[in-house]
Amino acid sequence: MDNKNTATINKTAIIGKPMIESFGLSDAGCIRKNNEDYYILAPDVGLYVVADGMGGAQAGEHASKLAVETVLETVLQSKLPPPDTLLKAFEEANRRVLYAASADANLEGMGTTLVAALESEDELLIASVGDSRAYVFENNELLVITEDQTWVHEVGRRLGLDEATLKTHPMRHVLTMAIGVSAQLRIHTYALKPAAGTQLLLCSDGLHGVVGEDVIYDTLAKSDDLPGKCRQLVESARNAGGPDNITVIVVSL
Repeated sequence: MDNKNTATINKTAIIGKPMIESFGLSDAGCIRKNNEDYYILAPDVGLYVVADGMGGAQAGEHASKLAVETVLETVLQSKLPPPDTLLKAFEEANRRVLYAASADANLEGMGTTLVAALESEDELLIASVGDSRAYVFENNELLVITEDQTWVHEVGRRLGLDEATLKTHPMRHVLTMAIGVSAQLRIHTYALKPAAGTQLLLCSDGLHGVVGEDVIYDTLAKSDDLPGKCRQLVESARNAGGPDNITVIVVSL
């Protein structure tokens, strides 16, 4: 398990399942001095999580770390079925971030995005809040699994604004939902049945908000190992200016 400006590779063979390999990498980017992203690889329980904190000073870092570690703790302790476990983990993360912000004036206003994948029998369960994303690369196709909870996606597009306008709109960075912002939490959930050879990408908007899907596609399509793919994704975002923290996890069957 790891997070800032670091990388972790894990391989695990789960009884009755194919070999799972995973790798994660996080980078502060080219502009920001601190890294408010946080991630965890927990292959022993089949859990992979990325969070992108916000709140200024050290608050964003605190929110993302607290949320991710709460998800891991809840998954480890839960006796519920996996789908209910993942929902409970997100709800508990929201509760703890809210409480921490209310208990410390220095953390007031903090929050974080959260996207997680949890293995369950022959399924891969995905949950997300905010705009950190999950992609699946399967049969030479790249699919965005999650739905951004942003003003651009939930309001701007429904108003009929074109993509060129949305890319420069003053509300383009506004989230409509995040962990730690409200007791009323909207969690998007998905269930996948990936085939052997499928790759799952979890990432913060420091990647998908900076590089195009063609770059992501080309990188995942390569025969490189997972560390090489993660490094290439991060480097692509940095070469495009790296205006935000960049975090990627790639999980491969």
